[in-house]
Amino acid sequence: MNMTSIGDLAQTLMLRSRSAELKQTVATLSNELSTGRVSDAASRVGNDFGYLSDIDRNLTRLEGFTVAASEARLFTDAAQVSLETIQNDASRLSSAMISVNPSTLSAVGQNLGTQARDTLGLTIGALNSSAGGRSLFAGVATDRAPLASVDTMMSELKTLVAGMTDAGDVRTAVDDWFSDPSGFKAVMYGGADDTLAPFQIGPGQEVGFSLKADDAEFRNIMSGMALAALAGDASLGFDTGLQAELFRHSAGSLTAGQDGLTAVRADLGFAEARIEDSIARNESARTGLEYARNALLEADPFETATRLEQAQFQLETLYTVTVRSSKLSLLNFMR
Repeated sequence: MNMTSIGDLAQTLMLRSRSAELKQTVATLSNELSTGRVSDAASRVGNDFGYLSDIDRNLTRLEGFTVAASEARLFTDAAQVSLETIQNDASRLSSAMISVNPSTLSAVGQNLGTQARDTLGLTIGALNSSAGGRSLFAGVATDRAPLASVDTMMSELKTLVAGMTDAGDVRTAVDDWFSDPSGFKAVMYGGADDTLAPFQIGPGQEVGFSLKADDAEFRNIMSGMALAALAGDASLGFDTGLQAELFRHSAGSLTAGQDGLTAVRADLGFAEARIEDSIARNESARTGLEYARNALLEADPFETATRLEQAQFQLETLYTVTVRSSKLSLLNFMR
């Protein structure tokens, strides 16, 4: 029988090479066992990455939709809170003024005016609110608050109605100022005319957010509040009869404005529901795609553990052989 032998150096190199190979195998299998995924994706998919690439591409698209939907939810939720504040404040102010009469205004007229001015300030503040560092009601000009201060508004209106003695004239002057582009629009509104682009919240789905602080629904509410603030302003010198008429008109205006706010909030609520539905669908689709991806690249835990155990055993055996080989010497051989 022919026998082939190798020299000590060749044997050492062979052992080192085999040791490195087994170490790499153990490291690879350990990683697969801990992550649950195969290390050689190309081998698993037969070098055809088309299906895997399609899954990854769809996951990336879904991530973009999720970000947009989350931003849309942030905007609509914050806007709903602001509108709720405005509507509740307007309702309370209207209730406080609805039953005023000249005989009681000498005692409460100025307080009602102060309450109206404060409520107007809160309304302006609500319309100047932001979410995620972006103004809600400024159109595309999300980097700035859309409305000037309540002091700016009242200063303009007081100058406008100073000296008037007829309630109809005061009402007309205030209404015209809020509707005239050279009035409210020029003095108070600093936002953009263009509304935000719709949010792409899902495949073929978008939701718009077109509310701006200069919308008619908001101007009508602010007009009613401003009229009440003027009625109770002692510096204008209105008599109690004129004050009572202005307060009553203001209360009616605020009550009528509730319908507009309710409609706006209803539309906003519908958008919120669509956003939530889209987020749920996107999450479901993402879960399905991730499951498909994991199934494609999943490493069988039992098989991997078995192969790892075998590789570790082979490595330990190789170490044993290496140690024994290293103890051989000519002196030991001659003994």
